[in-house]
Amino acid sequence: MNVVRIGCIVEGRGDEASLPILVHRIARIETPTTVVITEPMVRRDRGLLVQQARLVAQVNLVARKLSGKGGILILIDADDDCPAMLGPQMLHWAQSTRPDIPTGVVLATREFEAWFIAAAESLQGQRGLTDSLTPHPQPESIRDAKGRLADRRPRSQGYSAPVDQPALARLFDLEMARARSDSFDKCYREISRLLHALA
Repeated sequence: MNVVRIGCIVEGRGDEASLPILVHRIARIETPTTVVITEPMVRRDRGLLVQQARLVAQVNLVARKLSGKGGILILIDADDDCPAMLGPQMLHWAQSTRPDIPTGVVLATREFEAWFIAAAESLQGQRGLTDSLTPHPQPESIRDAKGRLADRRPRSQGYSAPVDQPALARLFDLEMARARSDSFDKCYREISRLLHALA
């Protein structure tokens, strides 16, 4: 049984709780004989992580905690930035800082919750979501995916990323999300690549 460590850099409390769930779900599929430890976990404001000097500092922090043994995974929402431009730029900054450590960068187009909407049928009736929840034809075009999910729950429940995001991360259909969301497919492939590189 292999044991690998992936240090994570994220922007939000919901991501902090959800990314380990996602990594472990993908690991069970891609590298089932590997035990994955998703530590250290570093959370910083997105505005800091898209600045070279600030991202480099976080990469160095995680690398020190890993003691050079493991990989680094960076996950942020793209918001209005182009993932195809910002993602490679952030990866270049990270790899130039620590070329000795396998690193992956994932930008959720718009936001993480768009991945849930891409797999909407798999979440029908879950966590208070309506049984008629349907996918958006272009889930990554939604500017307020959190609000869309909140609108499909009882008004009193709303949507809380620290609570609901990890719960939905355990439930949504990965293959459905991959088929409908380019950025989630990229996320899946990046996590798989890191797992195989480390295993």
